[in-house]
Amino acid sequence: MVFRKLMAAFGAGVEVDTVLTGRDVRPGELLRGVVHFRGGKSDYKVEGIYIDLTAVVEVESGDSEYKTSYSFQRTQVAGTFQLAAGAQHQHPFEVPIPWETPISAVGGHPLHGMKLGVHTELALAGALDKGDLDPLYVSPLPAQNHVLAALDRMGFRFKGADLERGTLYGSTMPFFQEIEYYAGGEWRRRFNELELTFIAGPHQMDVILEADKKGGFLTSGHDAYNRFTVRYDDPPQAADAALQRGLEAMARRRGWF
Repeated sequence: MVFRKLMAAFGAGVEVDTVLTGRDVRPGELLRGVVHFRGGKSDYKVEGIYIDLTAVVEVESGDSEYKTSYSFQRTQVAGTFQLAAGAQHQHPFEVPIPWETPISAVGGHPLHGMKLGVHTELALAGALDKGDLDPLYVSPLPAQNHVLAALDRMGFRFKGADLERGTLYGSTMPFFQEIEYYAGGEWRRRFNELELTFIAGPHQMDVILEADKKGGFLTSGHDAYNRFTVRYDDPPQAADAALQRGLEAMARRRGWF
């Protein structure tokens, strides 16, 4: 366990370390952990402990792009208490993972391009210390995993993933995830690349597809879109059929819809 010294500028000398029970969690589940404290040379009043779920998001501004951190959920897990000099203290916590939390790990492996984390905030002596970012690995829901596996079976090859600033219809998040694929199999003749976005809820999820279509001799390439809903109690073949219909519809259509 590695303790991190806090509030050096205030002379507090308080140390803290957050240990997650399991870094691998799914949307809709509880993230559990323990915040460990070690008091400094004097007694101090801790005014609160906060767990902050954070994501690194790509922002487009004019002709430039940059990345910034967004807090998408902040939960107070402890109120006021006294931390005696030199005393060790620990506080267990559990916070819900929002349904729309983006995926950051698949099959136990980090998803390239994604960075999610947990900040522990300690309010001490009227000041707030925001600690280091502890990595958070969010695995797909079973329905999401099924769609990802179906794309693999169809020959699509994973390219990368990122978070874009903006709020999509039906979403409450200030950003959305794009999981990017190279087209493969029979779809290579129709698409260059495919982008996939999930908007998950407690009972169902929307799947948004965006394809970069190939241009022909007399036509230019352009994007095509499709959106469909998958209920978690649907049989797997229903999601397969919806995905197939969505890809076929994009291959047939011309322009935006």
